[in-house]
Amino acid sequence: MAWDNVFLVDMGEHRLMSKSNHVDLVIKSDRTYAWSYGGVVKASLAIDGGKIVAFGSEANMPKAEKVIDATGQGKLVMPGWIDTHAHFRDPGFTHKEDFETGSRAAAAGGVTLTVDMPNVNPPPNTLERFEAKKADAKTKAIVDFGHNASGVVPEEIPKIAKAGAFGFKIFQLIDVGRDYPHMSGTGIRDEGHLFQCFKAVSKTGLVCLVHPNNQAIYEVIAKEYMDRGEVDHRGYARAFVAYQNIAVLAGISTLILLQRSTGVKLHILHVNLRRAWEMIRDARGHGQDISTEVNPASLFLTNSWDTIEKWGPLSLGSYCRPEDSVSTWDALNDGTATVIATDHAPHHKSEKEIGWTNMFKSPGGRPMIQEYMGLMLDSVNKGIIPLEKAIQLCSENVARRFGVFPKKGSLDVGADADITIADLKKKHTYTQEEVLSKCGYTCFEGREVQGFPVMTIVRGRIVMQEGAVIGKPGEGEFVSPLSHTVLT
Repeated sequence: MAWDNVFLVDMGEHRLMSKSNHVDLVIKSDRTYAWSYGGVVKASLAIDGGKIVAFGSEANMPKAEKVIDATGQGKLVMPGWIDTHAHFRDPGFTHKEDFETGSRAAAAGGVTLTVDMPNVNPPPNTLERFEAKKADAKTKAIVDFGHNASGVVPEEIPKIAKAGAFGFKIFQLIDVGRDYPHMSGTGIRDEGHLFQCFKAVSKTGLVCLVHPNNQAIYEVIAKEYMDRGEVDHRGYARAFVAYQNIAVLAGISTLILLQRSTGVKLHILHVNLRRAWEMIRDARGHGQDISTEVNPASLFLTNSWDTIEKWGPLSLGSYCRPEDSVSTWDALNDGTATVIATDHAPHHKSEKEIGWTNMFKSPGGRPMIQEYMGLMLDSVNKGIIPLEKAIQLCSENVARRFGVFPKKGSLDVGADADITIADLKKKHTYTQEEVLSKCGYTCFEGREVQGFPVMTIVRGRIVMQEGAVIGKPGEGEFVSPLSHTVLT
């Protein structure tokens, strides 16, 4: 649904009010996304003590210490976006990114909650390491944060779950030709080991996030390309889709079978293939508990050969054919795709440059957390995806799947006041100079979008205003699922 066609409902007297007649903050708005009321409605918000305490007509808002006027000019008030796939490289690889710089980029991009990935050094695959990572991140985080723990040590999984893990991440991929970012300490190539880990995660009630791949097949394909000398960015991209994407599809097939046997809450990452969507639709049609993640790169970047020629190793982590990107947009719109998460994967530019001649030696991935909201809102304006669907995929669905709804991902009374204000009329051109990630570059240099975040609010604190990040390190809070089951 294009922005100009959004149907507005005047909330009038249909409101929930706090007992207080004086609050910290009121946001005046005539366009607010509220799932409880079916979409975009005309409603203002009152915030006190970091919580939403009133929702209704502007005339009925209590008095406030501060008032934000978010009316008119295409402004939209929505739940803060949640990114469950951020590589902040901390600890161990902080020359690429650290929790402060990654959190700063998130705030600039309208993200109020980040959940980072465990391919760090040491990986958080034991309770002791997980607790150390939590403590370190708390001193640096500007927005709220959670951690996806490494789910490769079955006996540690229940202990880490009790300590508040957001979910457990497992890589089916181990790098060939390089030793990072898919390192052996976080990857599993043995299916019996993977089966044990799935059973352990299933008992916790948490989600198991898996990067799909068949390692043995991938190694054969990679060796073929290396032996032929096809190792530059072009050869690497072609290897990703070789033999009808057999390596990824075989990995997904295994995951579907293991999920059916173990009952684990499976979350398949990086889904971007037509055949993969068919397999997942079939499994879900038979009642399997499978959710999926789409990365913005598959929609806006690595689905174009022209882009790969232009940006080469700076853009590459994977490649998907344009026709598969079309199927992925279809999956986003029809509900097969569950969430969008960035796979924000920064590396120092000097580490990427070798990929022009040998991409198998260059780490895969690119920054994305600061850019993706503008790209998605631009797609809303172009009529590619409805506004409500975009918000659900980037906030509400994420919170529901990972067990933090309605505290997060909601503007209901009682929810945390995590709010993003966007201007859907605002045009913005991406530049290298504005990049806050430590990697220092964007693959969207010179690209103009219409629709952009103008304010990020975390538990009632303004952390970004008109592009300036004013939040302070250490103000972000650790977030864990509201409820799950841990069986001993």
